[in-house]
Amino acid sequence: MSEHSEVTIGVISDTHGLLRQSAVDRLQGVDLILHAGDICSQRIPDQLSQIAPFYAVRGNNDPRDCGWPLRQLVTAAGDHIYMVHKISDLDIVPASCDVKIVVSGHTHQWSCREKDGVLYVDPGSIGPRRFHYPITFGFLKRKEGKWLFEVVYLES
Repeated sequence: MSEHSEVTIGVISDTHGLLRQSAVDRLQGVDLILHAGDICSQRIPDQLSQIAPFYAVRGNNDPRDCGWPLRQLVTAAGDHIYMVHKISDLDIVPASCDVKIVVSGHTHQWSCREKDGVLYVDPGSIGPRRFHYPITFGFLKRKEGKWLFEVVYLES
């Protein structure tokens, strides 16, 4: 991926062992897939890595020996994306480290905000419904040098 490319990244979190077919269908054709933790089943990365290059971090419900790091730095289109499951475990100052995007999960509620030139994204959860929260994931899209987050709502 060149730094001038248009890029689409699927961003998911908190599958808790459930990978909905509707999400798999929507992820077809992405350039990259990021999972912000609480995967809870090896079949999920196995399936998602068939769609696109796949990166993940370990969530609080994933086993310590699952092989996923607690934090991960990924580069896409020349920009750095920092992944962590819980935003409270963020151990860097992203704006000072040339990080353009921070991807986290854990809350089961999607959010997107910008602070100090850094986009903070939580895609919500596509796993089992928690409380009354909607089932969501999202796409990070880079067009004309700017990153945008598009949330996707799924029916049950």
